[in-house]
Amino acid sequence: MSLDIAKPSASDTTAPAAPGARQLDQLSALESESIHIFREVTAERERPVLLFSGGKDSVVMLHLARKAFWPAPVPFPVLHVDTGHNFPEVMDFRDKTVADFGLRLEVARVQDWIDDGRLAERADGTRNPLQTAPLLDAIERGRFDAVYGGGRRDEEKARAKERVVSLRDDFGQWDPRNQRPELWNLYNTRHRAGEHVRVFPLSNWTELDIWRYIARENIVLPSLYYAHDRDVFERDGMLLAVGEFSQPREDELVETRRVRYRTVGDMSCTGAVESDAAGVEDVLTEVAATRITERGATRADDRITEAAMEDRKKEGYF
Repeated sequence: MSLDIAKPSASDTTAPAAPGARQLDQLSALESESIHIFREVTAERERPVLLFSGGKDSVVMLHLARKAFWPAPVPFPVLHVDTGHNFPEVMDFRDKTVADFGLRLEVARVQDWIDDGRLAERADGTRNPLQTAPLLDAIERGRFDAVYGGGRRDEEKARAKERVVSLRDDFGQWDPRNQRPELWNLYNTRHRAGEHVRVFPLSNWTELDIWRYIARENIVLPSLYYAHDRDVFERDGMLLAVGEFSQPREDELVETRRVRYRTVGDMSCTGAVESDAAGVEDVLTEVAATRITERGATRADDRITEAAMEDRKKEGYF
């Protein structure tokens, strides 16, 4: 079955661009949209916060926020939900970034919840699914009414369903059947007491857009995004790093391979990919050729069930 696409009629009121008018290229248009989202939502809400893990999407999001409010400083804090099982390179990068840009860092630690018995370690060892409760607690304690996240629609099917501005109820939960229309560039951030909104300025970006923007803006990332030698072992089709929180079983062979990471999460559930991409241009070539999303290829926590991400988002996960 084919779909007939109607051609513009003579009565269409959309005016063509004026002769000689400057047209934004794709990256500039995406940048402009994201900066507009930051400015509009920050103007409407009283206590926004930006989720910052040190991963590439949150680094790009912070870069856009700094551009949005330059020359003033970023007018809100950054929040990291720390699983305690992070890559050391990423934690070092997070702390250096916060210091260099004079940001106020709020940290919600999963370990604190485990220590006092509010959470229990999972049998599979990963702590990524344990982030939800500390996140919601940090939002409530900080009275944050808008939470900027780096989710993109191309990453995963549940994220593809979500609006740029996504309402969370007074339990921090998301109802995919109760979403507001978003017409043109108008965003509704209103909510009742106890509720808040999650805001995704990178919704319309792809992984390739992110890397093209990193190249254009000369954005610095943690070193593990580029090819390096690392001791890894294979489990469930993924290459996991050998580390304090990620140990091979007796039947799993440890090898030193040339790898890099496409996404960052717990060491225990984030896989590396074999790669010789030592620089941004090399990564761009690699990403342009792949047909598997970074989460689909390298995140074990998304494989728990077919709807793992959507189930977690309904509970309050970002």
